[in-house]
Amino acid sequence: MTIQRTWIDRAGELRDEPGLIDRLRSDDSTRVIAVRDGRVRIVDDELLLVGADDVSDATLALLGRTADGTHLLLAALAPEAGAVDTAPDETWLGLRDLGGRLSPVDTELLIEALALAGWLRDAPFCPTCGGGTELRQGGWSRRCLACGREHFPRTDPAVIVAVESSDGERLLLGANANWNGRMYSCFAGFTEAGESLESTVHRELEEEAGVTLAELRYISSQPWPFPRSLMLGFRAVVVDEDAARPDGEEIIDVRWFTRDEVASALAGDGPVGLPGPASIARALILDWFEGRG
Repeated sequence: MTIQRTWIDRAGELRDEPGLIDRLRSDDSTRVIAVRDGRVRIVDDELLLVGADDVSDATLALLGRTADGTHLLLAALAPEAGAVDTAPDETWLGLRDLGGRLSPVDTELLIEALALAGWLRDAPFCPTCGGGTELRQGGWSRRCLACGREHFPRTDPAVIVAVESSDGERLLLGANANWNGRMYSCFAGFTEAGESLESTVHRELEEEAGVTLAELRYISSQPWPFPRSLMLGFRAVVVDEDAARPDGEEIIDVRWFTRDEVASALAGDGPVGLPGPASIARALILDWFEGRG
């Protein structure tokens, strides 16, 4: 699913406050979301938010505050850390496991927490000189203790495109080699250095599916914290439908699907599998199928 508005106030004006994390940690009203190895605790299809005293041996960072003013902290746990409570490991779920089951508020909070936790875990050293760093701005920046450079979480733009026929009645989807032909989806790829989003779309479609595009329009975006992507969704119209062919490496097959075939696939009846409800790929397919845009 895509997120069209902001539900969580990230409270950026608080990040430079001295002693912010310690103050919020000592406040009984503060709620904490714990992330361990890309997973969070889920109870009855809701994020488990706990008090600061319920987590230990974790890196804490400010996530923001809810509409009622409750402050939210991230507790980034080491992969080997124990559960927040005595619940079994299978109640710790990742974004793909949840498949769109969470509310919009919880979904936004989950993605923010996963993205920031990944950066806190993976970037402890200065990429310039290799020196150790200290967290600043409530966990949203690092300052190198050796060279003094400041570093921030990265977001890498990627495009994802639903390609339709010139009459709008068929949709071109591709099967990635990693899926072994079991699932078809929209075409996607990362924007390269010095490249615009539009150029990325045209390049990726020529490389992966052998087609050129006559029309292109932006639809919506979705943050995707694996590891730090921002997926920018487009719809496009192909110039020559017969030119479609897979690259044979990343994409092993491309197919034009009718509305009836997409309807069956959305219902889980074949002829192929489609992306799950948590992904912007499915939202783009639904956009086309339901005649929106």
